[in-house]
Amino acid sequence: MVNLRMANESQNRIDAALSGPETRLPDVLPTKGHVIGAAQDPRDVTKHAPKIRVDKANLWYGAKQALFDVDLTIHERSVTALIGPSGCGKSTLLRCINRMNDLIDGVRIEGKLTLDGEDLYHRDVEVEILRRRVGMVFQKSNPFPKSIFENVAYGLRIQGVKNRALLDEIVETSLRRAALWDEAKDRLHESALGLSGGQQQRLCIARALATSPEVLLMDEPASALDPISTAKIEDLIHDLRERYTIVIVTHSMHQAARVSDRTAFFLNGVLVEEGKTDQIFTNPQRKETEDYVTGRFG
Repeated sequence: MVNLRMANESQNRIDAALSGPETRLPDVLPTKGHVIGAAQDPRDVTKHAPKIRVDKANLWYGAKQALFDVDLTIHERSVTALIGPSGCGKSTLLRCINRMNDLIDGVRIEGKLTLDGEDLYHRDVEVEILRRRVGMVFQKSNPFPKSIFENVAYGLRIQGVKNRALLDEIVETSLRRAALWDEAKDRLHESALGLSGGQQQRLCIARALATSPEVLLMDEPASALDPISTAKIEDLIHDLRERYTIVIVTHSMHQAARVSDRTAFFLNGVLVEEGKTDQIFTNPQRKETEDYVTGRFG
């Protein structure tokens, strides 16, 4: 597990410097008629301030509509899981939050998305600054062909951070937060491509954390990993939620139940149901939700 006390103390100094600029679920899905039991201790994160609001969001890829009137509130210092079958709009919504959809030709968005009350699509929003505040970890790990150190320091160098002592501190803190420091501290200047798949994914998380984001988006971050590496990523998410707002897309019902505070179920571009994770998995209000989480479809 991450030494959070040490990392928190270091992160406070870093933030100040940069401010100048369990019970596990069964291994198989339950049989028809039985709903998965949520695994983690329930937290009422609705007491936390809203971090992200999605109001009547609609999105089109050309003539094809992918999201329909989505309303969703995501609270700070929480983990929200987006679940649903392939093509239901989960990743599309995720990419709306840091405007990755801007890079796709023919995309049109209506509605409103806000971060701390600020309209993400206002003409005055600087997308580069937004993406520093909203980091993203993709399904496939994508380390740069550089050293482990330079991978983590990359975003900081782009921001103009040159102080070597500060870079050293941020790299160490980020690797500690990503539960990778003990495995990487003696090989910081070796190629990141020599890491295992699970280590590369944690390196990408460290790289995202290095720029001190407020929100961390994760698009199926463990889908290509073995069970041991997946467990490390899930433990990491559990630790990071004390400081960051995390939104994770996952096809694993068990993973959603283990790591998230709240869960949103999507189907055909529609947000069917959202609520506390234990409620979604033990007492869903919509039949479509129950059918999905019990494995009747999807």
